[in-house]
Amino acid sequence: MFSNEEREAIYKVISTRRDIRNFLPDPVPKEAVSRILEAAHYAPSVGFMQPWNFILIESNELKKRLAWAADKERRALAIHYEDDDRAEKFLSLKVEGIKDAPLTICVTCDPSRGGAHVLGRNSIPETDIMSTACAIQNMWLAACAEGLAMGWVSFYKKADIRDILEIPLHIDPIAIISIGYTDEYPKQPILELVNWEKRQTLEHLIFNNKWGGN
Repeated sequence: MFSNEEREAIYKVISTRRDIRNFLPDPVPKEAVSRILEAAHYAPSVGFMQPWNFILIESNELKKRLAWAADKERRALAIHYEDDDRAEKFLSLKVEGIKDAPLTICVTCDPSRGGAHVLGRNSIPETDIMSTACAIQNMWLAACAEGLAMGWVSFYKKADIRDILEIPLHIDPIAIISIGYTDEYPKQPILELVNWEKRQTLEHLIFNNKWGGN
């Protein structure tokens, strides 16, 4: 069982975690990286398939190439946000974060791990990606507890990432993660601060017994 202080710490980390774009060049301690990856590896996975791998990238040349892949997609996305400077700035910050952060991690998903018949995955094939997302969330919470900032870049062409990092065709590059220290850690999510959207009220999202049930 957890003490009151331990329970409060867990909820504090959950509410404090942010998607960060600005990083300092200071190196990330290897011990902290190991703890963050171990937290990811403790994530739940459907059928205990553990479909994730983590490619640690410190090469500036590789980070530049990853940033190029993200920037190419950013420019494609910008067409949909031509009249919104907030979106353009946010997307640009994501690209810069890849280059500025001392450590980049590509989190992948292997849909073949566990064989053709993974318990629970036969019914819902996407559970391998869901499991990998759980690992990424554990990384985020662990990074926050370590006093580190983490950002998730999710716009890129998978073929580009496979080519840059020499990832086999059947492996899915789920996320490009930036990790480092920051001197800009907002109290609210960045998109909430710029009034992109307001947090929805939880009670309006809860139904009883059936969809729409009060």
